[in-house]
Amino acid sequence: MTKNKLFAFIIIINLSFISGCLVPEKISYTIKLDIDNRGIATMQFYNIKSNAEYDDEFQEDKKNLFDYISKNDKLVTQLKVEGKDILSRELYVEEGALNGKAEYKFSDIKNVEGIIFEDGFYYLTLALDDSVISTNGQIIVSKDYKRILWDKNIRTLKFEMYSTDFDDKNFKALAPFYNSK
Repeated sequence: MTKNKLFAFIIIINLSFISGCLVPEKISYTIKLDIDNRGIATMQFYNIKSNAEYDDEFQEDKKNLFDYISKNDKLVTQLKVEGKDILSRELYVEEGALNGKAEYKFSDIKNVEGIIFEDGFYYLTLALDDSVISTNGQIIVSKDYKRILWDKNIRTLKFEMYSTDFDDKNFKALAPFYNSK
């Protein structure tokens, strides 16, 4: 599983017509489980930027984020097909950075980034180069991948991942263009 897959909500959003790419500096998940592996997932995106090389790509990224991702009902319909029933989504500026929050219900834990429940454990398989900042689970690293494991008795699964440090000057801030109205 790659970082782009892990950041699925923004990159589901990785529609085939997007030229640039929306990238958060970090992303966190809080997954509250009910019975039968159903529940509610809350995703927080911090310091969302665009890596568009050209102005037309940057304009398209802004349009996709500010109009499609944050407001359009087509995204809600698309995600519902994927087993994610959107409860809320918002963008906000904090300390000069554009952040986002999305919350959705799911009927099967597999619909949350491919988390699997097996033999009394929940687990998320990641690429070796994925950077886990924090988790309330246990990280296990093998030669080919890393996994976050949670015991079945843990009813709230949490993890936070680092995406990029934006050292590359190709990333463009989106906060100055956000209009909360």
